[in-house]
Amino acid sequence: MSITTFAYVALGGAIGAMGRFAVVSLVGHWMHGAGGNFPLGTMVVNVLGSFILGALVELSALAWSPSPEIRAMLVVGMLGAFTTFSTFSLDVVSLGSRGEWGQMALYMGLSVALSIIALYMGMQSVKALLS
Repeated sequence: MSITTFAYVALGGAIGAMGRFAVVSLVGHWMHGAGGNFPLGTMVVNVLGSFILGALVELSALAWSPSPEIRAMLVVGMLGAFTTFSTFSLDVVSLGSRGEWGQMALYMGLSVALSIIALYMGMQSVKALLS
C-alpha cells in the first residue's frame, strides 16, 4: 500500500461521509412530520450503497478497469464511509451466486445477529463504565 492509495481512500471517505450525512438529513427532513422512528435515512443509504456497489462491480467486470487507487477510493473510501452494508450485500450475493446457500444463510444470520448484539454490548459497557 502506498501513501497515494491512502490519500485516494481518504478522499473517497470524505465524499462518502458527506453523502451519507446529506442523504440521511434530506430523508429526515422529508419525513419530518410523517411520524414514527423508522430509520428510513439509514435504510436509504444502505440500499443505495448496495446498488452503487453492484453497479461498480458489474461495470468493472464488463466495461471499465479502474486503477487500484480509483477502485480503493470508490469501494473502500466512498462506499465504506457511505455504508458498509453494501459490502455485506456483495458478500451475500457472491455466496449465493456460487450456490453456497448454507454459508450465505449462516453469514447473513450471524452478521446481523452478532452485530446487533455487539452494538448492545458496547452500549451497555459504556453505561457500566460511566455509572
